[in-house]
Amino acid sequence: MYKARAWLSRSFTALSSNPLRVCVVGSGPAGFYTAEKTLKAHQEAQVDIIDRLPTPFGLVRSGVAPDHPETKIVINQFSRVVQHERCSFFGNVTLGSSVSLSELRQLYHVVVLAYGAESDRALGIPGEDLIGVHSAREFVWWYNGHPDGKNLSPDLKSTDTAVILGQGNVALDVARILLRPTEELATTDIASYAWTALEGSSIRKVYLVGRRGPVQAACTAKELREILGIKNLYVHIREDDLIKSPTDEEEMKNSRIQRRVYELLSKAAASASSQPMLGQRELHFVFFRKPDSFLESNERSGHVSGVHFEKTALKGGGPGKQYAVGTGEFEDLDCGMVLKSIGYKSVPVNGLPFDNHKGIVPNIRGRVLKNISGDSSQVENGLYVCGWLKRGPTGIIATNLYCAEETVGSISEDLEQGVLASSSGLPKPGREGLLQLLDNRNVRPVPFSAWEKIDSEEKRLGSLRNKPKEKLTTYEDLLKVAT
Repeated sequence: MYKARAWLSRSFTALSSNPLRVCVVGSGPAGFYTAEKTLKAHQEAQVDIIDRLPTPFGLVRSGVAPDHPETKIVINQFSRVVQHERCSFFGNVTLGSSVSLSELRQLYHVVVLAYGAESDRALGIPGEDLIGVHSAREFVWWYNGHPDGKNLSPDLKSTDTAVILGQGNVALDVARILLRPTEELATTDIASYAWTALEGSSIRKVYLVGRRGPVQAACTAKELREILGIKNLYVHIREDDLIKSPTDEEEMKNSRIQRRVYELLSKAAASASSQPMLGQRELHFVFFRKPDSFLESNERSGHVSGVHFEKTALKGGGPGKQYAVGTGEFEDLDCGMVLKSIGYKSVPVNGLPFDNHKGIVPNIRGRVLKNISGDSSQVENGLYVCGWLKRGPTGIIATNLYCAEETVGSISEDLEQGVLASSSGLPKPGREGLLQLLDNRNVRPVPFSAWEKIDSEEKRLGSLRNKPKEKLTTYEDLLKVAT
């Protein structure tokens, strides 16, 4: 066991007697980019990154699909950041229970909240709590071996049809995992229990359903091209859904991404055979439908058996501003599993202003505001946000780089203007104070050196199965290896 006191003796180098103490909450891309930018901008800053999980890297580890290893290469860059002499990582530290926000603000000059979005938007329609209705986030956590996703146990054997609500990149990810031949996933870092379940899956048809049309599909061309390229896959798109309005045409002129997505969908529709061949897996793109309710099975009480959809039409002013409205026509789609890919949602903590409607912390350029009024004069000094908590769950990994630059820019401005305690010469306990507090509460932080033990063990286990790594998927196993 590694105790806080062991760290106290070696946690400081000969730096300024009053360095800028910065705590970043969350070790995903937003957190690491914030740490990196802070270390570069402030030569005497000491940065501590904390995370509730024993493992760092956030959605790079638990969100990026197992068959996208190239996207995970950024972990190498993040590892170099945390190995900087003025930076530390402490996993297994939960904001709210291990340490409160007010305590962090007393310990550090600057606290940056970058813990992302770990909940889901709700549709708020009947039947949403039926067995077999899951969020895409839960499913992604399940196949990626997140310790909070291991127990999801989706039933992949009792149905041959899954409906995915949403057509963004996450929706395409989960569709691809359901449809891709399992032998192609066998040599990825997918959780072994998930691979076994997929190997025995009965699902042969996946419907990707969107409220709007193909011009407004939220995925990228790269993700779409990948799923359309799955071998021996029947793809179906209704010809009527591909008809474009003048507003759609204008929208495509203004967006190369939307133009490419539409072209790929049109090409797939034109080249598809009229019927699937025997044994072929099927991917159906369905547009202009919004879920009205989930249907309960007559044979299996409490289980989902389909989705009741309302047909939609586009309204609204001009390109990029079209929205779906119901037409009063309805249809049912039978299925035994539904995955809702309609957006992640951030969770507030005590002492933090939160805009429940937008799902973000109210802020101006990363500076946290005292309330959601937007009054820039009402700032919580020393408290900042970055990433999804700041702007909502949008963008790719690199989006967080620009987001972090803006937040760190605000920190620098506040330092120069004497707003922060550090500039007035007041020392803060920082890392020593945090570790002492955690030690007093018998909270066992997992430093980066302990994460490296976990990483080594996962790679060792993976090598036995011809995989890059075999993830440890329970808190018990992760902490046992970290010791």
